[in-house]
Amino acid sequence: MIIDERARWMGFWVLDRLRGGKVRKSYDEIRDAYRRGTSRRVTEKKLRKIISHAVRTTEFYSRFDENVSLTDLPIVNKDTYRAGYDAFLSSDFSDKKGCRIMCTSGSTGTPLQVVQDPDKIAKDTADGIFFGAMAGYYIGMRMAFIRVWVNNVRKSALRLYAENMIMAESADLSDDAIRKMLDEWTSKHVKVIVGYASALSEICKFIDRTGYDVSRMTVRSIIPISEAMPAGIRERLAELFDCPVQSWYSNEENGIMGIQPRDGDSYYIDTANYYYEILKLDSDEPAAPGELGRIVITDLNNRAMPMLRYDNGDLASYELTDYGTRYRLVLKELYGRRSDIIYDTKGGALTPFVITNNLWDVEGVRQFQFIQTDVKNYTVRLNADKEKIDEADIMRRIGHYFGDDAVFTIEYVDEIPVLNSGKRKYIMNLCEKYK
Repeated sequence: MIIDERARWMGFWVLDRLRGGKVRKSYDEIRDAYRRGTSRRVTEKKLRKIISHAVRTTEFYSRFDENVSLTDLPIVNKDTYRAGYDAFLSSDFSDKKGCRIMCTSGSTGTPLQVVQDPDKIAKDTADGIFFGAMAGYYIGMRMAFIRVWVNNVRKSALRLYAENMIMAESADLSDDAIRKMLDEWTSKHVKVIVGYASALSEICKFIDRTGYDVSRMTVRSIIPISEAMPAGIRERLAELFDCPVQSWYSNEENGIMGIQPRDGDSYYIDTANYYYEILKLDSDEPAAPGELGRIVITDLNNRAMPMLRYDNGDLASYELTDYGTRYRLVLKELYGRRSDIIYDTKGGALTPFVITNNLWDVEGVRQFQFIQTDVKNYTVRLNADKEKIDEADIMRRIGHYFGDDAVFTIEYVDEIPVLNSGKRKYIMNLCEKYK
């Protein structure tokens, strides 16, 4: 097994060298930025290059001068791309030769297809290798990947063999399905588990609820993706499998952009391949360090479909370390999607972790969902053994965050529905005021 894994690792780099070494060069650049900070001069050069390219080759940016400042360009989001999709495609890649199509999950709307050119693909691969290594995953290690395997991302048997990967389906997380997953991972000596945080949470709860024996498993690293994971679940998974649990910051349209350290909740962010702006919630002015703001990303590499000042819907607070000619960006708190933010009765924003960190270990609860329905009204949905539930304890855990005039309703359901993406949305804000 070890020899087989090493052969895959060495074979990948030999093949990359034969193809010109693009991934290796990108990997070295990402590693250098991690060790020494990202060069401001190089970043500015990359910004000018991608802006100039977008102005020259796309309809949407053609009205701007090639020397336009980044901050003078409009902020865009998924709706902007959907409304004028063709206007964002570069004429240099009209035949899409060597390109790939990445598709967003469509959890909360129509999926968005993003075209990525070969150089962008190489950069994304390098990010995956670097941040994988930081989490204890190396090319060739047997990996289980949990997600919804729709046709556009499903891998062939040959590709699965080459990547030493097992496709695990997140749409079905019944007890029987999870047991079969764990049995397969045990028999096939899976060393790394990558998957949606909500799916990993379901697996963690299954193990605790059923007493499934994980002692025969060979897992060395667990990497949650796409969603915020409750601190309690992260700690429990690390305890159960005796391995690090480090979330990637990633999305389908851009790639893997950051990672949690082993001993903290912040995220180190790749600023070699992406330029970040953290803007205020109610304006396009920069947010101050430590202030909750909107994440706006400029992808420095994707020339097939330039993504400049892309508001991806995530919120975070940040810390910027200035080394003079170099800098380092850390997201101190990553809140997830704007629709995951809930508010107390006075309008103060609350991190979804006040719910997830307090409800994940309630006895008798298999799944939960917290919904803000109005300014002062909240619903807690529970898929649970009602006889074991202490509703007063639940209110003691979370009620004080919202105000004395908050009104809570507890509903019991047979299942928390799965979204089109295969994720379960634990926090929802349906209040019209905050849309």
